[in-house]
Amino acid sequence: MDVPATTDRYKTFQGIDCEGNSRQVIERVLMHINDPAKTNAFWERFKLRLAEAEKLHARRADELCLACSHTYYIEELFEEYEDAVGLELLRKLEEECC
Repeated sequence: MDVPATTDRYKTFQGIDCEGNSRQVIERVLMHINDPAKTNAFWERFKLRLAEAEKLHARRADELCLACSHTYYIEELFEEYEDAVGLELLRKLEEECC
């Protein structure tokens, strides 16, 4: 099966790794919020929701859902800490998967 040269989530998700994209964004978020100087009550709750997402049978939302539903907060976090890599990963996630 050929993978399309360009991806278009409105036609097909073929060739798009939404789980991988969300995992990369979540890893960048955790890189920041696992630092006690950079976290707050919102991010601590976010970490709890991530832990819930890992429980397969108790799952309410998965990582992709959490990342897509919190893009504005994640963008703000990356901007605050001048994380250009995180912003690029988030942009890709939004364009391809959210």
